[in-house]
Amino acid sequence: MTEIITVQEGQSVRRVDVQAGQKADMVFLVYPGVSCDVKLDVNLLGEGAEANIYGVYVCGAAERVKISVDMFHNVPHCNSRQLFKGIAGGESRVDFYGKIIVAKDAQRTEAYQENHNLLLSEKAKVDTKPQLEIYADDVKCSHGATIGRLNEEEQFYMRSRGITLEDAKVLQMISFISPVLENIPDETERTAVAAEFESHIRNIIRNI
Repeated sequence: MTEIITVQEGQSVRRVDVQAGQKADMVFLVYPGVSCDVKLDVNLLGEGAEANIYGVYVCGAAERVKISVDMFHNVPHCNSRQLFKGIAGGESRVDFYGKIIVAKDAQRTEAYQENHNLLLSEKAKVDTKPQLEIYADDVKCSHGATIGRLNEEEQFYMRSRGITLEDAKVLQMISFISPVLENIPDETERTAVAAEFESHIRNIIRNI
């Protein structure tokens, strides 16, 4: 079962232990107006354990969001995936720190980590540091991070077809975070979350 976590203001520390044959799926949601410091440690402790950690954060003012994820592959034949996507506007500050640690005996590990960000203003800042710490040699591991801005050519294309500039930007941002939201398994809940983020994003766009 996928755990949906709506992150609250302040500091949050979580430890997740995944035993042999178990699977942990988590989706973190950080809404505008929330400043938080999230620390997550995931320990894969038995063969066949799997962890999929997703997150989305949208900041439009002066929020301070810090997310740290340590993924520990302690034994062989375990898989993990991390995907975090965020939007930073106003004078917000986002720090993402992710590390995959593969122990010496954790052969045939597959582990992937991605963090992608959109900047909406000159004063918003994002610092992203995905890392790999690998002590085994039979593994498939990768990590990546991007920081970019809205594509003006896409906006021009949509506007040439009668879409307003505001709607074009909203569509771009919803499309950007949707790969995270798609991991909410319940359709009703997924639709409600997407609608809530869309409403917040429209407010942010109008205040730019």
